[in-house]
Amino acid sequence: MEIFKQILPVWIAMFPIVMTFVIYFAQKRSEKLRNGLSVATSVITFLSVVLLFPYILAGEIIEVKLFSLLPNLVVSFRVDILSFSLSILSSFIWMLATIYSLDYMRHEHGGNRYYPVLMVTLAGCIGLFLAGDFFTLFVFFELMSLASYVLVIHEETVEALRSGYKYLIMTIIGGLALFFGIIITFELAGSVSLGAGVLIREPSTLALVAFLAYLVGFGMKAGMFPLHVWLPDAHPVAPSPASALLSGIMLKTGAYGLLRVIFHVYGMQLLQETGWILILAVLAVISILLGSAVALTQEDLKRRLAYSSIGQMGYVLLGMTILSERALLGDIFHIFSHATMKSTLFLAAGAIILKTGKRKIKDLGGIGRQMPVTMAAFTVAALAMVGIPPLNGFVSKWTLALGALDARQPYYVVVLLISSLLNGLYYLPIIINAFFGREAEGEGEPLKIDEAPSKMLVPIVVIAFCTLLFGLMPWNIPFDLSRRAAEFLFRGGF
Repeated sequence: MEIFKQILPVWIAMFPIVMTFVIYFAQKRSEKLRNGLSVATSVITFLSVVLLFPYILAGEIIEVKLFSLLPNLVVSFRVDILSFSLSILSSFIWMLATIYSLDYMRHEHGGNRYYPVLMVTLAGCIGLFLAGDFFTLFVFFELMSLASYVLVIHEETVEALRSGYKYLIMTIIGGLALFFGIIITFELAGSVSLGAGVLIREPSTLALVAFLAYLVGFGMKAGMFPLHVWLPDAHPVAPSPASALLSGIMLKTGAYGLLRVIFHVYGMQLLQETGWILILAVLAVISILLGSAVALTQEDLKRRLAYSSIGQMGYVLLGMTILSERALLGDIFHIFSHATMKSTLFLAAGAIILKTGKRKIKDLGGIGRQMPVTMAAFTVAALAMVGIPPLNGFVSKWTLALGALDARQPYYVVVLLISSLLNGLYYLPIIINAFFGREAEGEGEPLKIDEAPSKMLVPIVVIAFCTLLFGLMPWNIPFDLSRRAAEFLFRGGF
């Protein structure tokens, strides 16, 4: 059993990479075989992560050191409650998005490129969450970032290529900044291991430069102002299942990295004493208000959802700066909440666009009567984003607000309330127009629109159901995982 426990994290990270090559060569024989292997890869990855649960439930930390590159620089994997929580979330959403892709990509070109890239991007995300040190994390961060570029430009239109170029430039900048921060950390601490205790304990100019470098590297991936500029362009042009993963999962890799920086590189005490944490707090507040305000002006459905992601990720960034245990609980649970809410919204938007060919919100009048199941799922997720109880978005915002009051920072509660109001202003008109608006008039007989195929509809409904199931329910696994992770980080995390 001990050997199995040691092998499991390496298997989870490397299995999708191996299967990427298998899928690439298998697709030359059969499209059906390619699709089946892609789904099987995502399902097996998810089930493999589930096998870690008994060890995590018992309070264990699994550490695997593979080999040394330099003294004190080891390629390693480490599974604790936080990395497990993000891994189970990402593999679950990825599995459903892959199933959704089967019918969605049937109408798209480039399937032979899409599925292998989707699997290698999964490997990048999972490997990043399971990395045992910042160097290994950086390797998987770069793998994920470069592979996802191919998803962004998949449509190969002028707009997609332009958006992909902007994403690639920002990715290179973020990667270089992250690498610079890791080098400084290694110089100051002699290690970049996540299990070595707080790495930097004394303030210095170099320590501040490293903190700013981490903010650039991980903040870019999290869609933080002013590094968010790639996000509103990249999300709308990517295929909808890729958009769901970009927003629902890949943005969380930036948040995860910043959590590790705050609690493993610097520690709460140093960041509070120096006031450096206020830099992130200010940027988080701007991200919340800017993302929500600009979303109001967007007429394209997917662009509105993209700007909404900037605001919602601002909640996550803000929660980790409050530095109270309850705020951290709300912060980690909002990672779960946003992943389910925004994945539902993007997948539902993809189904609507596929069936109607319409992207403008004003053109979607009456679509709720034609695609009731899809719009019902969209409505549940949208109301959760606003913060309507008993949905999971309400629970995470409520807990964040209580955490802010615990830390005697009530002004953050005001920011959350303003943002929720803005969320209502840009989501409710979509819902009202969909169910009560008049259908767009055109020449000839009105086009009859049906629900999306079952392989698309089932994942939408399942993830939408999670926004309700993981709200005010007595048996709430994500909330319990978030509570354990918050306690783990707040009380040491080693």
